[in-house]
Amino acid sequence: MPSAAPPVDPRLDLFAEIDRLRQQRRAVILAHYPQDPDIQDLADHLGDSLELAKRARDARDAEVILFCGVHFMAETAKIVNPKKVVVIPDLEAGCSLAEQCPPERLRAWKRAHPDHHVVMYINCSAGTKAESDIICTSSNAERVIRSIPAGKPILFGPDKNLGAWLVKETGRPMDLWPGACMVHETFSSRKIAALQAKHPDAKFIENPECEDHVLVLADFVGSTSRLLEFVQRDPGTKYIVGTELGILHTMHKAAPHKELIPVPYEDRTAACQGCNQCPHMKRNTIEKIYLALRDLRPRIELPEDVRARALLPLERMLALG
Repeated sequence: MPSAAPPVDPRLDLFAEIDRLRQQRRAVILAHYPQDPDIQDLADHLGDSLELAKRARDARDAEVILFCGVHFMAETAKIVNPKKVVVIPDLEAGCSLAEQCPPERLRAWKRAHPDHHVVMYINCSAGTKAESDIICTSSNAERVIRSIPAGKPILFGPDKNLGAWLVKETGRPMDLWPGACMVHETFSSRKIAALQAKHPDAKFIENPECEDHVLVLADFVGSTSRLLEFVQRDPGTKYIVGTELGILHTMHKAAPHKELIPVPYEDRTAACQGCNQCPHMKRNTIEKIYLALRDLRPRIELPEDVRARALLPLERMLALG
């Protein structure tokens, strides 16, 4: 759950103050789709991991990058644009997937497979990126895999579900790291099938980070940005949406005449509340954004050797377009 907001003068108009500080600091605000609607609306740029990595790299006129997302995303901004001050509203906004593949474990995996090409999903730490040959996002993962010479064995991580989907899509066998997203793993195929029966005119669209028993039910599988594009361009009018709930706000704005039905999750623990939302993303608040711009902290800092090594696989990804 989101941490308690820091003390802020309740008389302040925080949106006006953020705009003032944005100009004063020459800051650009980047936000990922799972952020709360107010944060999505105040951002200079809203996007998926690939789009935001490009925006961070190309933020030439900014002096400060404020990243409304999770820690690995802000690290990516610092990797590709090291001369900028990069701040994040909550330093503890982590990622369950990134935490499952620390660099020392990846190094051991590489030692056991010395001839393999290492492809890491962008949802990993800077240290893990530094151990990789190339990075991918869900938007370009298939293109990245197809760019690797035929016959070259591949280690793919940390998301086993995205990896398994890529094996099917590309026909390339890969050794998969046993990690998974805590949100997408909670989606219930039983409940989705019930929704499909209740709404036979709805198309089920899904993120490839989900398990195979969920993906087989989908009419369309794609990254967050591609799900958004699909809803905008598809002639249908009703969609069952299988990804983090934050995207629904942007989908409603982009296609207000279409009906969006969030995918239900499997309540695997008695304490599970709102499991189809990322609790790490929700740690960011308007109050914390204001404080981050006011104080220019928490800052993202990286050892230069790690940053430089992590930049190489990111540049290889970005060079693919």
